[in-house]
Amino acid sequence: MLITQFCSVNPAVIRLNGSTVYEEKAENASEFLKSAYRQFHIQYPKFFKMDNLCKLAFLSAEILLKDTEITTRYPSEEIGMIVLNASSSLETDEKHQESISDRGNYFPSPSVFVYTLPNIMTGEIAIRHKIKGENVVIISEKPDAQLIFQLVDELFSRKRVSCCITGWVEAYHDRITSYLMLVENEEKAKSVTEPEEIIIFDPSNIERIFKEA
Repeated sequence: MLITQFCSVNPAVIRLNGSTVYEEKAENASEFLKSAYRQFHIQYPKFFKMDNLCKLAFLSAEILLKDTEITTRYPSEEIGMIVLNASSSLETDEKHQESISDRGNYFPSPSVFVYTLPNIMTGEIAIRHKIKGENVVIISEKPDAQLIFQLVDELFSRKRVSCCITGWVEAYHDRITSYLMLVENEEKAKSVTEPEEIIIFDPSNIERIFKEA
């Protein structure tokens, strides 16, 4: 398995394959994500209805997958997603709880409630890119390179996927961080193009990407 692309997003900088592709000091995480969305000329109006966790995951995936053509190179059922985060959907859970706590002003919002599950972020990516393979969100205290490797390796070993989007997406108030990687079967990846840098998908390289992002 090879890491053929990797993307990182924090509150001020977006990097693709180690190179800075966008940088800005915004007032808060939400403004930064919206500004970056416009900068990359993405056309997906539903983006503005998403919570910050979904915005972060969606934007990270858009940048990661740009020009990769994975949905034409792989059957949609052979593309999977495995994402870790620490806070689940806690920020949106808190907003929903506020809307139902006051019985005198009881007004739960369906547009908020829909984002009270962390796997909605992988769902949004799947809808956008027509991905139908296995996908899962795992709650972890921190980015865990060994766990990511084990989970993705299991999918490839069982021949459940030939391509996988994986990594870490964490958003809680203004603390946003993502590290996403595109992992592909070595033979299939090389049959399309020879990667500029051969990065074997293993725990040490995953950890290196986390540290360099």
